[in-house]
Amino acid sequence: MTTDLTAFAHSVFEAQPFSRFLAAELTDVGPDSAEIRVRNRPELQQQHGFLHGGVISYLADNALTFAGGLALGGDALTAEYKINYSRPAIGETAVARAFALTTTRRQAVCQCTVHMLGDGEERLVAVAQGTIVVAAKD
Repeated sequence: MTTDLTAFAHSVFEAQPFSRFLAAELTDVGPDSAEIRVRNRPELQQQHGFLHGGVISYLADNALTFAGGLALGGDALTAEYKINYSRPAIGETAVARAFALTTTRRQAVCQCTVHMLGDGEERLVAVAQGTIVVAAKD
């Protein structure tokens, strides 16, 4: 992984108003992978006290896009993705880890797992898969 691509990934992440709003952190990047975290707090929870599914979905979508974009070597967008929620998101921090499964010149198919960290444990709460494409220049 070149320093330039890592710096590019962080500059793109820092330019995302919604990521700043959620206080999300891009905690790791690789040539075809990304990790994003969000600390659980009351304003991000649903009525049962679980981290809201929309926040989990944001994490999966953004991690998929970063992993795919890094694998494609630049700016990218999500063309589609699917998410499966496996259990309520209870814990201190949500962490999404995504990687590219396969890459062509124009798209990457990526997978992501989202876990909740808390009490020294990590529990899987969602799994997602998506297609990431090179951002159009027009």
